[in-house]
Amino acid sequence: MQADARPEGPSWTPAPAAGRPRRLTILGSTGSVGRSTLALVEAAAPGTFAIEALVAGRDVAALAAQAKAFRARLAVVADPAAHAALREALAGTGIETAAGPEAVIEAAARPADWTMAAIVGAAGLRSTLAALHRGGTVAIANKESLVCAGEIVLAAAARSGALLLPVDSEHNAIFQALDARDPAAIEKIVLTASGGPFRTADWATMRAATPEQAVRHPVWSMGAKISVDSATMMNKGLELIEAARLFPVPEARIEVLIHPQSTVHGLVQYTDGSVLAQLGTPDMRTPIAHCLAWPARMAVTLPRLDLATLGRLEFSAPDPVRFPALRLCRAALQAGGGAPAVLSAANEVAVALFLGRRLGFLEIAAVVDETLQRLGSPAVEGLEAVLALDDVARVEARRIAARRAAA
Repeated sequence: MQADARPEGPSWTPAPAAGRPRRLTILGSTGSVGRSTLALVEAAAPGTFAIEALVAGRDVAALAAQAKAFRARLAVVADPAAHAALREALAGTGIETAAGPEAVIEAAARPADWTMAAIVGAAGLRSTLAALHRGGTVAIANKESLVCAGEIVLAAAARSGALLLPVDSEHNAIFQALDARDPAAIEKIVLTASGGPFRTADWATMRAATPEQAVRHPVWSMGAKISVDSATMMNKGLELIEAARLFPVPEARIEVLIHPQSTVHGLVQYTDGSVLAQLGTPDMRTPIAHCLAWPARMAVTLPRLDLATLGRLEFSAPDPVRFPALRLCRAALQAGGGAPAVLSAANEVAVALFLGRRLGFLEIAAVVDETLQRLGSPAVEGLEAVLALDDVARVEARRIAARRAAA
């Protein structure tokens, strides 16, 4: 997409007037995406950005340090029990503090030019919607919001005129390479995947895999949940669903390729045979910077891609037997209704149980599969219905996982 192109759907929001810093809110500031965002803010020229609000789950020490370092107006911790500690850590700074789920939503709704939505899982849905209802630019790193409630999220952006920008490296790559002004000219889009730590592992190794092995991603540095999703390739399946929501391309024309170098992040093939690809070093600061500066670009000090040193780029089709999560995600997207929400909720439960050593690695996809079979694709109308189905799916997934673990 050309730098001056306007994406379809949500309208483009101009940058603040010259001389005024761009006000930012970061939802999930202590996670890997939040920390990378703040690193870019720190490296920018003084007066470029100002922090309106920082929101974290329960890491009070990290949140307080960030709030002081970036002179945030507001710091919010999602865990109400952590409010006293946060208030004490920020005493005398003049920084507002708050805690609890409602405070997270209120922080997302505060006036800001740009919001990073990076709270992992369905827990980030309400705050993402609050930011979209407010308007401005929302950079979305919370893929579950689009998976569970894609139509609701996109409708909220359209109503307020908010601009929704994709932060995931693959979707950001497609966004850069895709000309949305002529959807008929797009033949297909391709998402790439490293293949994770078990790309070539045998079944015995995968069956005995520990959480430590699963989160040891060969290329990217990510949080535990996303790292496990990468190991099962559920992450790529969720991204496939997300891509179907974001881009004017049907599911049948969205492909996934294994690319262990993680250098080509996404490709768009056009009807004239042209293939446009976005390449870069595997560092989340690149797509975050693209969203942070949009529609311009900002200078980022990162190692540059050296193709001569890299030597070669490899691609292969994913193994559907080794990675059943891809099949499950396609099936959920095709089924429609509440199936994607069921899939996402069941996966969150199964991954948490695996990280807690109460479920085997290969059982993650099995639990998701059985949950989908039992709950199907019920119709969901509105946010409350989505969240209610999320609760039901979690209960069912825990019951299935307990039975499988006891077998």
